[in-house]
Amino acid sequence: MNQIIRLVGVEAIGFHGVLDSEREQGQTFIVDCELEVDTSKAVVTDDIHDAADYAEVAKLINTQIQSEPVNLIEVLANRIAGEIVEKFQTVRAVEITVHKPQAPIPVPFKNVSTTVVRTSDKW
Repeated sequence: MNQIIRLVGVEAIGFHGVLDSEREQGQTFIVDCELEVDTSKAVVTDDIHDAADYAEVAKLINTQIQSEPVNLIEVLANRIAGEIVEKFQTVRAVEITVHKPQAPIPVPFKNVSTTVVRTSDKW
């Protein structure tokens, strides 16, 4: 049995970007995460150890936003997705969207984001 878990708006300050000012000052990054999870065991046992602990997923995302800077949000999204499918055994697939609402774009805009989808090779 598969179910979808969504985490919306995990937010932290990161120092990602190609400009020196982004690396020095930092800015807000927001991540949305959709997990496709095998819940066949968890719905029987009602045990968090048989599920994808979304509090742990949120902490992982937060840590990755604050970790080693990268130039591109595409790399950050891919890094987060890869770590989630590696760490959480019940995750069949993950979709990560990284938002960079304060990107240095010289025209009015509300948000820029990228989305990556990763499937686990464990299934």
